[in-house]
Amino acid sequence: MSIPDGDRAPRREPSGRARPPRHRAFAVATPGLEPFVAGELTALGLRSARATTGGVRFTATTRQLYAANLWLRSATRVVVRVARFEARTFAELEAEAAAVDWHSWVAPGAAVRLRVSSSASRLHHTGAIAERIHRVSGLPAAAADDSAGAGQDHATPSIDPGEPAPLVVVRVVHDQVTISVDSSGEPLWRRGWRLDTARAPLRESLAAALLLAAPWDPATPLVDPMCGSGTIAIEAALLARGRAPGRDRPFAFADWPQFEPGTWASVLESARQAETAVDPGPLRIAASDRDAGAVRAARANAERAGVADAIEFANHSISDLRPVGAGPGLLLTNPPYGKRVQGGGDRRDLFARLGTVARERLAGGHVGLLVDDAGPVRSTGLRLAERMRTSNGGIPVRLLVGRA
Repeated sequence: MSIPDGDRAPRREPSGRARPPRHRAFAVATPGLEPFVAGELTALGLRSARATTGGVRFTATTRQLYAANLWLRSATRVVVRVARFEARTFAELEAEAAAVDWHSWVAPGAAVRLRVSSSASRLHHTGAIAERIHRVSGLPAAAADDSAGAGQDHATPSIDPGEPAPLVVVRVVHDQVTISVDSSGEPLWRRGWRLDTARAPLRESLAAALLLAAPWDPATPLVDPMCGSGTIAIEAALLARGRAPGRDRPFAFADWPQFEPGTWASVLESARQAETAVDPGPLRIAASDRDAGAVRAARANAERAGVADAIEFANHSISDLRPVGAGPGLLLTNPPYGKRVQGGGDRRDLFARLGTVARERLAGGHVGLLVDDAGPVRSTGLRLAERMRTSNGGIPVRLLVGRA
């Protein structure tokens, strides 16, 4: 017997009025970012948010589901859990999957991507699981696309809809099957403004998490002396101005047969009003890099994001760093590591110079460094404490923060 994870049927209040339908949702997050995603959901009024490995569980009305997609800065995507059941045989899988109300989530004739994973279960062949679900649901398969995150897509290459197909995620753990429908489409960190990139660009969601973890107060100066594509500075300006990160991009839920355009229009209008009500005052955000090409890319990205007027861009080395505005602030940056750097000695020199500049020119403020190895960071001479552990481009990293 399946247990529907998406409770969409309106319930009646004691007065007889219908309560808004509610969905059991899951905000997917890069491991290590779950607490920040949970904090964002709580700030949106979703008190049911509970962080777990790989994301945050929460219950939401349709309006809240739309708003979560629009406002989440540090999450990867939001999926809705539409069914959960036990299946130890393919016959059980087919019977339960056939009972799912697929046509509430996928438009008639639309091809879908199935992302299937299985562990510690009798049904362990992910391709066979996908084949059965496609067959009993009547949903054709789309061409495989690896862009949506971890897991394996199972598809029929001869069917290619031309646009990213709806994503259905199937997880089988200890014979328990969970079927979820993606509500986001493109990953949420793809805001739509970053077209120009420098080497090893930082994902927008990770940059937002750094600002939340540091934490940064928009009333104080912020400087990134190794800005690359400008992601940290741009995310900071968007945060300070109260702009919804998903304001200018589409979402998968708009293609659902049950999509409510009026509700979505209301969510967008509320976001516009919220942004209008924010008065951050004069922002003091600076982004610099010794690579002139990186600075050009950062400025172009900021213009597309509509915040170029809020950021001071400069092409110079760390040694030429100057404070932006008066008063202590935050130096927050993603120094080179992995393939972007050669030799431990060069890194120690870089961190030593960074520490000297921070003490001399940012006294009383804070320093936040996203690094893969805390060893060379000791050369800064600063006392830095770990605030977060996650990964960037497949490399384990940690955020270290302390006084300048």
